[in-house]
Amino acid sequence: MKEVTEHNHSHTFSKAKEKPLILALILTGTFFFVELFTGIFSGSLALISDATHMLTDVVGIAIALVAIKIAKRPADLKRTYGYYRFEILAPSFNAFLLFFVGIYIIYESYERFMNKETVDLKIGPMFFVALAGLIINLVSMKILSSGKDGNLNLKGAYLEVMSDMISSVGVIIAAIIIQFTGWKWVDSIIAIAIALFIIPRTWSLLKDSINILLEGVPKGIKLENINSEIFKIEGVLNIHDLHVWAISNDKINFTTHIVYSKNYDQNKILHETKEILDHKFHITHVTIQFELENCGQDREHGNK
Repeated sequence: MKEVTEHNHSHTFSKAKEKPLILALILTGTFFFVELFTGIFSGSLALISDATHMLTDVVGIAIALVAIKIAKRPADLKRTYGYYRFEILAPSFNAFLLFFVGIYIIYESYERFMNKETVDLKIGPMFFVALAGLIINLVSMKILSSGKDGNLNLKGAYLEVMSDMISSVGVIIAAIIIQFTGWKWVDSIIAIAIALFIIPRTWSLLKDSINILLEGVPKGIKLENINSEIFKIEGVLNIHDLHVWAISNDKINFTTHIVYSKNYDQNKILHETKEILDHKFHITHVTIQFELENCGQDREHGNK
């Protein structure tokens, strides 16, 4: 019985990747408070809703920045996998927060409809702050665009800002319609639309985060496909105790026991298995235990 472990840790992070995130964080973080307080002052639910959406940008960019910094820290005797899992805890909390904020905005909009509440909307502040928010988002997108194709953290932050830009456009449209028609209920409609836009994305974020925290099989990977590919390798008799899980979004671990024929070269089987996992499933952190006969752990774990 022999255990072979392959570790592939990349700790190459450039200062150039951190600078655009810091600039975008300062811009969006500052404007989040401006938009939130202006929304409260103007009485615009749409603006408050857009501010909560911008909060996802702030948290998302902050997480991306922290992930880059923490990922530089080496694994130690207490954190043998390093500190990558931290980046999953923060979005989980963020998802819970945004989900309840979205529900509250929908409820508040419903109350305004049912009670025929007359709100003294201040269209000027609502319009100009939303316009400024749109400009901030466009500037942030420009800052993040230079490195988004080569870095997953930057790409995620870029997509967050881009979706918030759409919300800002919605608030601007609402302000223009209310100004020329006096239909104040449009504010609530836009607020609900933004909230409904946020909630599915929040739910998706929460599901992905929980799946990683529970060490579930990462999205896009099917164990049966891995099984069938490895079984094609000459000399492989049985595969059991197979586990695939993620430490973070892009760091996937793989372990399994392979029963092989003594007539075949173990190193050759190892090389072919690693090639399959790398090229077909993008898994590079691999631990394989080779056996000449089944050790029986498949019955213990219920995994064959």
